[in-house]
Amino acid sequence: MKAIAISQRREKIVASALLPVASELRLVNPADLIAPLRFESYGDIADLIASSAELYFQPGTVCLGTGGDYVLEWGGHPKVTLDLELRPAGVTVYLRLSLEDANATIEITYITFDDPSANPEENTDFLEKALASAALKADYFSRTLERLE
Repeated sequence: MKAIAISQRREKIVASALLPVASELRLVNPADLIAPLRFESYGDIADLIASSAELYFQPGTVCLGTGGDYVLEWGGHPKVTLDLELRPAGVTVYLRLSLEDANATIEITYITFDDPSANPEENTDFLEKALASAALKADYFSRTLERLE
């Protein structure tokens, strides 16, 4: 039960950090995200992600992971899922960011700490501090995290 609470807290921390990046990516026409995924032009997607993240994070903090996926059906709304790596100093978070018509969600698939503590709470606190340090607007990150809690 405790691991689930820690996972939920970590997802809130990562979601609050990525909120402005997801908002920027949702401004991109879905076709401009789907076409590079369809044709495996991952460099184009990586550039879009880097451009969306550059106003909020130090360079190299938010990167494209292994690619992505999309759902595009007749009469439905597109859904684009991007595999991302979030790399503040000392920790790497592998996640999936899903962008839809009216919202965005994240799912953490794996977290690795360079120097992990035996206490999961300390690792979670470290994740929060590392993301705040990597953010160009740390106060924005803090305010967003407070709203999500």
